[in-house]
Amino acid sequence: MAQYYGYDSGSGGMMGRIFGSIPEVTRNIFLVNVLMYIATKVNYNFMIGTFAAFYPASPYFRIWQIVTYLFMHANFWHLFVNMWGLLMFGSALERAIGSKKYLLFYFVTGLGALLVHFIIQYIQVRTGTATALIGIPTLGASGAIYGIQVGYAMLYPDVKWTLVFPPVTLKAKWFVLIFIGIELYTGVTGTLDGVAHFAHLGGALFGFLMIFYWKKTGKLWRI
Repeated sequence: MAQYYGYDSGSGGMMGRIFGSIPEVTRNIFLVNVLMYIATKVNYNFMIGTFAAFYPASPYFRIWQIVTYLFMHANFWHLFVNMWGLLMFGSALERAIGSKKYLLFYFVTGLGALLVHFIIQYIQVRTGTATALIGIPTLGASGAIYGIQVGYAMLYPDVKWTLVFPPVTLKAKWFVLIFIGIELYTGVTGTLDGVAHFAHLGGALFGFLMIFYWKKTGKLWRI
């Protein structure tokens, strides 16, 4: 399959070798997420109020939040799950399509995820099904990670994934379809309230559209 980038095994020790095997963009995204999480633990209120994304009609909304929300996480497990997905699937995707395309892909899927989330919030406000959006922040890389998983499954549909629990093994294309189905069901029914299900679906949608467009136009493997 895709090959690893080379690195100098004689410098940086074990940590240097581990991080040297991760493609540059994925590695830097990972590090920024970790640093932002540490800063959030130091000053939670400031970091959430400044860098998480608020509904555009909220007085807390700032334009830069549409990007910075991607690097914010509420707790360790939120960060861990997203970064595991980033390293596992993002690394492979970056090697396959190149760092420049991958960087564009990451931010477009992240912005697409937030756009879909805002559209759903707008509909909820207009229909009276949500009235307390002013102070509710949206944060996390999950939308972009869903986009990455979809992108990976489109390039490597028959590669098998195995869950830790339950220990189920399926091809990537089936796992992604199941994940999307679960997100759609939980989003429509309101199950697991407090999770931005439609942001996940938005990231998946934009990931699909980008890979589909690049493949259709023959631009997927070009710089």
